[in-house]
Amino acid sequence: MEKTAQAVAEWMVQEIKFTGTLHQEAAIEYVKSNFGEEFVFVNENGNTSLSKDVKKAFRKLHRGQIAWDRDAFMWAWT
Repeated sequence: MEKTAQAVAEWMVQEIKFTGTLHQEAAIEYVKSNFGEEFVFVNENGNTSLSKDVKKAFRKLHRGQIAWDRDAFMWAWT
């Protein structure tokens, strides 16, 4: 498996297409385990987040078809 921000973003889109949702905590654990620590970081609030490169590639791939649910900390197919 290729280990790039683009590959992480592609996995995320496929996962959301298949299941309908992707919780941030589950995504971060999967990305760390399968792609590597370099695709996650701890933000200024002390929360673990996906890297800016992953988020940028992800936004380009889904073109507005996936929405972030701030209350549930998950992405969902729209």
